[in-house]
Amino acid sequence: MDISFIGIGVMGISMARNLMKNGHSVRAYTRTRSKALPLADEGAVLCDSIADCVRDAEAVITIVGYPKDVEEVYLGEGGILDSAKKGALVIDMTTTSPALWQNIARLARQKGLHPLDAPVSGGDNGAKAGTLAIMVGGEAADFEAAKPLFECMGKTIVLEGGDGAGQHTKMANQIAIAGAVAGVAEAIRYGEEAGLDLTRMLDTISTGAAGSWQMSNNGSKMVSKDQAPGFYIKHFVKDLKIARDESKERELKLPILKKVLKMYQEMEDQDQGDLGTQALIDWYRGQDLED
Repeated sequence: MDISFIGIGVMGISMARNLMKNGHSVRAYTRTRSKALPLADEGAVLCDSIADCVRDAEAVITIVGYPKDVEEVYLGEGGILDSAKKGALVIDMTTTSPALWQNIARLARQKGLHPLDAPVSGGDNGAKAGTLAIMVGGEAADFEAAKPLFECMGKTIVLEGGDGAGQHTKMANQIAIAGAVAGVAEAIRYGEEAGLDLTRMLDTISTGAAGSWQMSNNGSKMVSKDQAPGFYIKHFVKDLKIARDESKERELKLPILKKVLKMYQEMEDQDQGDLGTQALIDWYRGQDLED
Protein backbone atom coordinates (compact mmCIF):
# COMPACT_ATOMS: atom_id res chain seq x y z
CA MET A 1 0.00 0.00 0.00
CA ASP A 2 1.16 3.57 -0.67
CA ILE A 3 1.36 5.22 2.74
CA SER A 4 1.96 8.79 3.82
CA PHE A 5 3.54 8.98 7.29
CA ILE A 6 3.61 12.32 9.08
CA GLY A 7 5.60 12.68 12.29
CA ILE A 8 8.98 10.96 12.44
CA GLY A 9 9.83 11.13 16.13
CA VAL A 10 10.84 8.61 18.80
CA MET A 11 7.79 6.45 18.02
CA GLY A 12 7.08 7.38 14.42
CA ILE A 13 10.43 6.38 12.94
CA SER A 14 10.10 2.79 14.13
CA MET A 15 6.44 2.56 13.15
CA ALA A 16 7.20 3.80 9.63
CA ARG A 17 10.16 1.43 9.43
CA ASN A 18 7.97 -1.56 10.34
CA LEU A 19 5.51 -0.63 7.60
CA MET A 20 8.38 -0.60 5.11
CA LYS A 21 9.71 -3.93 6.38
CA ASN A 22 6.30 -5.41 5.58
CA GLY A 23 6.40 -4.28 1.97
CA HIS A 24 4.54 -0.97 2.11
CA SER A 25 5.92 2.11 0.36
CA VAL A 26 6.27 5.16 2.60
CA ARG A 27 6.37 8.85 1.82
CA ALA A 28 7.32 10.77 4.96
CA TYR A 29 7.01 14.33 6.18
CA THR A 30 8.30 15.78 9.42
CA ARG A 31 9.09 19.36 10.41
CA THR A 32 12.65 18.40 11.38
CA ARG A 33 13.83 16.77 8.18
CA SER A 34 17.03 15.39 9.73
CA LYS A 35 14.97 13.02 11.90
CA ALA A 36 13.69 11.26 8.78
CA LEU A 37 17.03 10.86 6.99
CA PRO A 38 17.56 7.29 8.27
CA LEU A 39 14.25 6.31 6.65
CA ALA A 40 15.35 7.85 3.37
CA ASP A 41 18.45 5.64 3.48
CA GLU A 42 16.12 2.65 3.80
CA GLY A 43 13.92 3.60 0.86
CA ALA A 44 11.34 6.11 2.11
CA VAL A 45 10.64 9.21 0.05
CA LEU A 46 10.97 12.43 2.03
CA CYS A 47 8.56 15.24 1.17
CA ASP A 48 8.82 18.98 1.70
CA SER A 49 5.15 19.57 2.50
CA ILE A 50 2.12 17.77 3.85
CA ALA A 51 0.29 18.32 0.56
CA ASP A 52 3.06 16.63 -1.45
CA CYS A 53 3.25 13.81 1.05
CA VAL A 54 -0.42 12.85 1.14
CA ARG A 55 -1.67 13.68 -2.36
CA ASP A 56 -1.52 10.15 -3.83
CA ALA A 57 -1.54 8.07 -0.63
CA GLU A 58 -3.99 5.25 -0.03
CA ALA A 59 -3.50 5.72 3.71
CA VAL A 60 -2.28 8.70 5.71
CA ILE A 61 -0.86 8.00 9.18
CA THR A 62 0.00 10.76 11.65
CA ILE A 63 1.72 10.69 15.01
CA VAL A 64 2.65 14.21 16.09
CA GLY A 65 3.13 15.94 19.42
CA TYR A 66 0.17 17.92 20.68
CA PRO A 67 -3.51 18.56 19.89
CA LYS A 68 -2.53 21.84 18.23
CA ASP A 69 -0.23 19.86 15.91
CA VAL A 70 -3.03 17.43 15.04
CA GLU A 71 -5.31 20.36 14.27
CA GLU A 72 -2.65 21.98 12.09
CA VAL A 73 -1.74 18.92 10.01
CA TYR A 74 -5.38 17.97 9.39
CA LEU A 75 -7.20 21.30 9.20
CA GLY A 76 -4.52 23.81 8.23
CA GLU A 77 -4.18 25.24 4.73
CA GLY A 78 -2.57 22.58 2.54
CA GLY A 79 -3.17 20.04 5.29
CA ILE A 80 -4.47 16.52 5.09
CA LEU A 81 -8.16 17.31 4.62
CA ASP A 82 -7.28 19.76 1.86
CA SER A 83 -4.88 17.44 0.08
CA ALA A 84 -5.64 13.74 0.61
CA LYS A 85 -7.36 11.94 -2.24
CA LYS A 86 -10.96 10.83 -1.89
CA GLY A 87 -11.26 7.33 -0.46
CA ALA A 88 -8.01 7.43 1.51
CA LEU A 89 -7.75 6.18 5.08
CA VAL A 90 -6.67 8.95 7.47
CA ILE A 91 -5.37 7.51 10.72
CA ASP A 92 -4.23 9.63 13.65
CA MET A 93 -2.06 7.70 16.11
CA THR A 94 -1.27 10.73 18.25
CA THR A 95 -2.73 10.88 21.74
CA THR A 96 -4.99 13.89 21.42
CA SER A 97 -8.31 15.38 22.50
CA PRO A 98 -11.26 13.06 21.78
CA ALA A 99 -13.46 16.07 20.99
CA LEU A 100 -10.92 17.45 18.53
CA TRP A 101 -10.68 14.15 16.73
CA GLN A 102 -14.45 13.74 16.56
CA ASN A 103 -14.66 17.08 14.75
CA ILE A 104 -11.83 16.15 12.37
CA ALA A 105 -13.48 12.80 11.63
CA ARG A 106 -16.78 14.50 10.81
CA LEU A 107 -15.08 16.88 8.39
CA ALA A 108 -12.99 14.08 6.88
CA ARG A 109 -16.09 12.06 5.99
CA GLN A 110 -17.59 15.10 4.30
CA LYS A 111 -14.57 15.02 1.98
CA GLY A 112 -14.92 11.30 1.24
CA LEU A 113 -12.11 10.22 3.55
CA HIS A 114 -12.12 7.34 6.05
CA PRO A 115 -10.95 8.54 9.48
CA LEU A 116 -9.72 6.45 12.40
CA ASP A 117 -8.26 7.53 15.73
CA ALA A 118 -5.67 4.95 16.79
CA PRO A 119 -3.44 6.02 19.69
CA VAL A 120 -0.85 3.53 20.88
CA SER A 121 0.81 2.27 24.03
CA GLY A 122 4.09 0.43 24.45
CA GLY A 123 6.75 3.12 24.22
CA ASP A 124 9.75 3.20 21.95
CA ASN A 125 10.54 -0.47 22.62
CA GLY A 126 7.07 -1.51 21.51
CA ALA A 127 7.36 0.67 18.42
CA LYS A 128 10.69 -0.91 17.51
CA ALA A 129 9.46 -4.46 18.08
CA GLY A 130 6.11 -3.92 16.36
CA THR A 131 4.27 -4.96 19.52
CA LEU A 132 2.30 -1.80 20.31
CA ALA A 133 -1.20 -1.87 21.76
CA ILE A 134 -3.38 0.04 19.29
CA MET A 135 -6.72 1.46 20.47
CA VAL A 136 -8.97 2.35 17.55
CA GLY A 137 -12.08 4.47 17.13
CA GLY A 138 -14.13 4.74 13.95
CA GLU A 139 -16.29 2.69 11.61
CA ALA A 140 -15.88 -1.08 11.49
CA ALA A 141 -15.32 -1.23 7.71
CA ASP A 142 -12.53 1.34 7.93
CA PHE A 143 -10.97 -0.55 10.83
CA GLU A 144 -10.91 -3.76 8.78
CA ALA A 145 -9.34 -1.92 5.84
CA ALA A 146 -6.63 -0.50 8.09
CA LYS A 147 -6.00 -3.63 10.15
CA PRO A 148 -3.21 -5.01 7.92
CA LEU A 149 -1.33 -1.75 8.54
CA PHE A 150 -1.92 -1.91 12.27
CA GLU A 151 -0.63 -5.48 12.30
CA CYS A 152 2.73 -4.23 11.02
CA MET A 153 3.05 -1.99 14.07
CA GLY A 154 1.24 -3.71 16.91
CA LYS A 155 0.11 -6.91 18.59
CA THR A 156 -3.04 -5.91 20.46
CA ILE A 157 -5.36 -4.16 17.99
CA VAL A 158 -8.89 -3.41 19.15
CA LEU A 159 -11.78 -1.42 17.72
CA GLU A 160 -13.01 0.29 20.88
CA GLY A 161 -16.07 2.01 19.40
CA GLY A 162 -16.95 5.03 17.29
CA ASP A 163 -15.01 8.24 16.64
CA GLY A 164 -12.93 9.20 19.67
CA ALA A 165 -13.26 5.82 21.41
CA GLY A 166 -9.59 5.08 20.76
CA GLN A 167 -8.64 8.35 22.42
CA HIS A 168 -10.88 7.72 25.42
CA THR A 169 -9.32 4.26 25.83
CA LYS A 170 -5.86 5.86 25.71
CA MET A 171 -6.93 8.27 28.47
CA ALA A 172 -7.82 5.28 30.65
CA ASN A 173 -4.42 3.78 29.78
CA GLN A 174 -2.55 6.95 30.77
CA ILE A 175 -4.47 7.25 34.03
CA ALA A 176 -3.48 3.68 34.90
CA ILE A 177 0.16 4.36 33.99
CA ALA A 178 0.21 7.45 36.19
CA GLY A 179 -0.48 5.39 39.28
CA ALA A 180 1.76 2.52 38.24
CA VAL A 181 4.88 4.57 37.46
CA ALA A 182 4.51 6.55 40.68
CA GLY A 183 4.09 3.31 42.65
CA VAL A 184 7.29 1.87 41.15
CA ALA A 185 9.20 5.07 41.95
CA GLU A 186 7.96 5.02 45.54
CA ALA A 187 8.96 1.37 45.95
CA ILE A 188 12.46 2.09 44.65
CA ARG A 189 12.80 5.15 46.89
CA TYR A 190 11.79 3.05 49.89
CA GLY A 191 14.28 0.34 48.88
CA GLU A 192 17.06 2.89 48.62
CA GLU A 193 16.46 4.17 52.14
CA ALA A 194 16.17 0.62 53.47
CA GLY A 195 19.58 -0.24 52.02
CA LEU A 196 18.32 -2.96 49.67
CA ASP A 197 20.01 -4.22 46.52
CA LEU A 198 17.55 -2.52 44.18
CA THR A 199 18.05 -4.82 41.21
CA ARG A 200 17.53 -7.86 43.41
CA MET A 201 14.46 -6.25 44.97
CA LEU A 202 12.89 -5.53 41.59
CA ASP A 203 13.70 -9.00 40.29
CA THR A 204 11.92 -10.44 43.31
CA ILE A 205 8.79 -8.33 43.56
CA SER A 206 8.20 -8.14 39.80
CA THR A 207 7.41 -11.88 39.81
CA GLY A 208 4.56 -11.44 42.28
CA ALA A 209 1.39 -9.40 42.56
CA ALA A 210 3.30 -6.12 42.24
CA GLY A 211 4.61 -7.00 38.79
CA SER A 212 3.78 -4.62 35.93
CA TRP A 213 5.12 -3.31 32.63
CA GLN A 214 6.24 -0.17 34.42
CA MET A 215 8.19 -2.17 36.96
CA SER A 216 9.84 -4.45 34.42
CA ASN A 217 10.76 -1.67 32.00
CA ASN A 218 10.95 1.68 33.75
CA GLY A 219 11.89 0.26 37.15
CA SER A 220 15.25 -0.99 35.90
CA LYS A 221 15.84 2.36 34.17
CA MET A 222 15.17 4.17 37.45
CA VAL A 223 17.74 1.99 39.21
CA SER A 224 20.39 2.45 36.51
CA LYS A 225 19.64 6.19 36.22
CA ASP A 226 18.83 5.82 32.54
CA GLN A 227 16.67 8.85 31.77
CA ALA A 228 16.58 8.55 27.96
CA PRO A 229 13.02 9.03 26.71
CA GLY A 230 11.04 6.02 25.67
CA PHE A 231 8.20 8.45 26.28
CA TYR A 232 8.81 12.12 27.05
CA ILE A 233 7.68 13.74 30.28
CA LYS A 234 6.36 16.69 28.27
CA HIS A 235 4.12 14.41 26.24
CA PHE A 236 2.90 12.58 29.35
CA VAL A 237 1.99 15.93 30.89
CA LYS A 238 0.00 16.71 27.75
CA ASP A 239 -1.80 13.36 27.95
CA LEU A 240 -2.60 13.68 31.64
CA LYS A 241 -3.98 17.17 31.10
CA ILE A 242 -6.33 15.83 28.44
CA ALA A 243 -7.41 13.07 30.84
CA ARG A 244 -7.91 15.64 33.61
CA ASP A 245 -10.03 17.86 31.38
CA GLU A 246 -12.13 14.93 30.18
CA SER A 247 -12.68 13.80 33.77
CA LYS A 248 -13.71 17.31 34.83
CA GLU A 249 -16.33 17.40 32.08
CA ARG A 250 -17.75 14.22 33.59
CA GLU A 251 -17.47 15.55 37.18
CA LEU A 252 -15.09 12.73 38.09
CA LYS A 253 -12.66 13.04 41.00
CA LEU A 254 -9.43 11.23 40.13
CA PRO A 255 -6.95 12.09 42.93
CA ILE A 256 -4.08 9.88 41.71
CA LEU A 257 -4.22 11.44 38.26
CA LYS A 258 -4.22 14.91 39.84
CA LYS A 259 -1.25 14.13 42.11
CA VAL A 260 0.94 12.50 39.46
CA LEU A 261 0.18 15.26 36.95
CA LYS A 262 1.36 17.78 39.55
CA MET A 263 4.64 15.88 40.00
CA TYR A 264 5.35 15.74 36.29
CA GLN A 265 4.27 19.34 35.76
CA GLU A 266 6.80 20.41 38.37
CA MET A 267 9.50 18.48 36.49
CA GLU A 268 8.52 20.03 33.17
CA ASP A 269 8.57 23.49 34.79
CA GLN A 270 12.16 22.72 35.82
CA ASP A 271 13.17 22.04 32.19
CA GLN A 272 13.03 18.26 32.55
CA GLY A 273 10.30 17.72 29.96
CA ASP A 274 12.64 16.02 27.50
CA LEU A 275 13.52 13.24 29.96
CA GLY A 276 11.75 9.89 29.95
CA THR A 277 8.83 9.31 32.32
CA GLN A 278 11.03 7.04 34.47
CA ALA A 279 12.85 10.19 35.63
CA LEU A 280 9.98 10.60 38.11
CA ILE A 281 12.31 8.84 40.57
CA ASP A 282 14.26 12.14 40.74
CA TRP A 283 11.13 13.91 41.97
CA TYR A 284 10.97 11.42 44.83
CA ARG A 285 14.67 11.74 45.57
CA GLY A 286 14.13 15.46 46.04
CA GLN A 287 11.06 15.15 48.26
CA ASP A 288 9.97 13.82 51.61
CA LEU A 289 7.58 10.92 50.97
CA GLU A 290 5.12 12.35 53.47
CA ASP A 291 3.85 15.94 53.32
